[in-house]
Amino acid sequence: MKTRRCYTVPLPGAAPLKLGERTLVMGIVNVTPDSFSDGGLCLDPGRAVAHALELEAAGADVLDIGGESTRPGAAALSADEELARVAPVLRGLMGAVRVPVSVDTYKADVARVALDLGATMVNDVSGLLYDPELAEVVASRGAALVLMHTRGRSREMYRDADYSNVGGEVAGELADQVAVAVGAGVERTQIIVDPGLGFAKRAEHSYAALASLAVLVSLDRPILVGPSRKSFLATDDDAGPRERDWETAAAVTAAVLYGAHLVRVHEVADLVRVVRVADRIQAHRPDTSASGTETEG
Repeated sequence: MKTRRCYTVPLPGAAPLKLGERTLVMGIVNVTPDSFSDGGLCLDPGRAVAHALELEAAGADVLDIGGESTRPGAAALSADEELARVAPVLRGLMGAVRVPVSVDTYKADVARVALDLGATMVNDVSGLLYDPELAEVVASRGAALVLMHTRGRSREMYRDADYSNVGGEVAGELADQVAVAVGAGVERTQIIVDPGLGFAKRAEHSYAALASLAVLVSLDRPILVGPSRKSFLATDDDAGPRERDWETAAAVTAAVLYGAHLVRVHEVADLVRVVRVADRIQAHRPDTSASGTETEG
């Protein structure tokens, strides 16, 4: 049987995250007025907390709380504004949820407060490109760190969507960012990598990155993939982001089969079911490697 490499990612003050035995599902909670799929739905902190609890009940293994939209074309937000959105939600969730909570931010100041409030992961869409001090904050707290591949800022990222070998270039640039994180004191065991579907990638690049996911295995880090409702999934009769859950299911299935350890989604309940079937298929793939499963403690 073909199985994924297994990892244990330490979390501060909590049980470590076990990755590889099955695909974990990260549920998205956007505390924003302008996110591409669900902007404004959870801007109220009470509604955001309630939604997070709903996602946990639906089977989310991790909750990802974000206060700034990073969709292509989005304007940057100050750290104070971002904290005004996410801090009340984090306070409301601590003690109420049993699963790990991640903060979706690229700002050191936001991450510092969020980790002090009980978050145990930082999901950095910039891969440390926007705020290098973030690595020092993560290192000092012993938190998990997701490094996502991107190029440029949200307002102009498509300008840098120029590739000759998508999979190889994404893997190489992520390797550079892993080295930056380790150089700043982050332990390799704390790091998760994300190919950044839709970020500085046109549709054909996102499909290529997904199809080339196995290239990231060379980084020897667990892989997170976030295709949920993104524009690269749009079909000719596209009715908007909230109507792309079938397309998301197809992308999630591919991600699992190509080796993802976590998938980040909006619609948790249905996609947990999709992931379980994809896991069964993945577990029965022929093992073409010489070494088989590798486990890291």
